[in-house]
Amino acid sequence: MDNLLSIVTFIPLLAAGILALFLRGDDEAAQRNAKWVALAATATTFLVSLAILGQFDPSDTGFQMVEQRDWLLGMQYKMGVDGISVLFVMLTTFLMPLVIASCWDVKHRVKEYMIAFLILETLMLGVFCALDLVLFYLFFEAGLIPMFLIIGIWGGANRIYASFKFFLYTFLGSVLMLVAMVSMFADAGTTDIVTLLNHNFGSETFNVLGVQVIGGMQTMMWIAFFASFAVKMPMWPVHTWLPDAHVQAPTAGSVVLAAILLKMGGYGFLRFSLPMFPVASDLLAPLVLWMSAIAIAYTSLVALVQQDMKKLIAYSSVAHMGYVTMGIFAANQQGIDGAIFQMISHGFISGALFLCVGVIYDRMHTREIDAYGGLVNRMPAYALIFMFFTMANVGLPGTSGFVGEFLTLMGVFQVNTWVAVIATSGVILSASYGLWLYRRVVMGDLIKESLKSITDMTRRERAIFAPLVVMTLLLGVYPALVTDIIGPSVEALVGSYETAVADFAASTQFAEN
Repeated sequence: MDNLLSIVTFIPLLAAGILALFLRGDDEAAQRNAKWVALAATATTFLVSLAILGQFDPSDTGFQMVEQRDWLLGMQYKMGVDGISVLFVMLTTFLMPLVIASCWDVKHRVKEYMIAFLILETLMLGVFCALDLVLFYLFFEAGLIPMFLIIGIWGGANRIYASFKFFLYTFLGSVLMLVAMVSMFADAGTTDIVTLLNHNFGSETFNVLGVQVIGGMQTMMWIAFFASFAVKMPMWPVHTWLPDAHVQAPTAGSVVLAAILLKMGGYGFLRFSLPMFPVASDLLAPLVLWMSAIAIAYTSLVALVQQDMKKLIAYSSVAHMGYVTMGIFAANQQGIDGAIFQMISHGFISGALFLCVGVIYDRMHTREIDAYGGLVNRMPAYALIFMFFTMANVGLPGTSGFVGEFLTLMGVFQVNTWVAVIATSGVILSASYGLWLYRRVVMGDLIKESLKSITDMTRRERAIFAPLVVMTLLLGVYPALVTDIIGPSVEALVGSYETAVADFAASTQFAEN
């Protein structure tokens, strides 16, 4: 089928339209119907995405299943996937049915809640499939709106503050990216991403207000894109919106935010920064590596002193995204392989950890660590699941968390030994805060009266965790499921990057002579 990418992208939007137009009322039957329609749509989307994966040829390093047609004012509607983007499509479609299933206890504005998540899925898939700058930017920015509403309407007591902080941070960062995209169009005469990947943006040094800009136009554009993607990841020091957003967001919103939305920043670095601005990426890579190392150490230490479970896991996510940016800007095969693997793995693990918090929050309506203790006595199944994902988050060998961190550190070690040493401290610190959280919540005697009637996980909750456990174990013991798909595309990316950097170095040396 020629239009698989468009079909998989817009099935959720079609379902959202059906809910908006045809579902009436807010009684229990209408709420149940809204949930089933959303679950059916996301499950169908996942099944269609399996067909995309089945047709995908990893040995082809170009874009596959490309769809192209005239769209707006001479611009193109162009979609396609390569070895880097196809797994992010699969991650999104895999997680969304589980996210919808976790919303089954929601009672407030259920139809609108489901519509928001369905629209969000379409926009996230569009980001990973878009092959036109304008199309990418529209999907990238429009994704802010449903998440803003999810936090602002269904969030916690301080939800308005958190939703506006999330929106303003991420939107303001993207304004600079829009300016850079306009400059790219002016220079290359096209918004086609495939063409832009092969376009040589100027790297000649020039002066701006008396300041010498090494790397020229590439450096200016790189900084503009970096402003957007660094906030989206988020990188230190522009990470402060994330803990607030996670704490106030409903459980399903936190899962999507951590598991998928954060990955758009890393994907942006891989799709734009490295291949389009290789000279600037090479010049500024040391800055990114040290920012990432600081992020890993600093946010891990901050996580150690948190009293809110969600906030602790949110700071853990910032630390783990530090490994991703390190691996990407190590700009070698192991580093980028590890970064992509870490993003996929983190999608399963962080999503599961936020779901673990949601399970007990639904019962006790508090996320304070001190409110719990001794849950193993009443919730043995929950204790087992929580332990498994805590160990995966720490990077226990045999889980997917280990593979991503190990590959990333291997890649970074080849580039900067000291950065790798500091980053390795994050492994120790993650064990500290992870096990500290687990001991406080799960282990010990069941002393608190409020916990003595708490019930273990339901069959629905266990069914949600089952596929996450399977994928975390499967990728941990057989990482080739990911590396075989991404390997050829990453190798081509690294090859073109190294060639561009070598050509710039040769031309600079020639000019000096």
